[in-house]
Amino acid sequence: MKALLSALFAVMIGLTFAGSTYAAEEKKMDAPAAAPAAPAAPAATPAAGGEMKKEEKKAEKKVKKAKKAKEEKKEEKK
Repeated sequence: MKALLSALFAVMIGLTFAGSTYAAEEKKMDAPAAAPAAPAAPAATPAAGGEMKKEEKKAEKKVKKAKKAKEEKKEEKK
């Protein structure tokens, strides 16, 4: 009887933990759809914003180069 009760107790603890973990994951999944808690703060200095723009431009160039290379490969195969 003692073993049965301890096994039942362990199962109940496990189910409780699994349920709370599942609920926390659901909250994380719903969070991006909800409105942000605080608006994003503007850049403190113009230099920081400039650096970000440079990085974005570099990323755009990489994407364009990759697309161009992909199109050239398709044309070569034809």
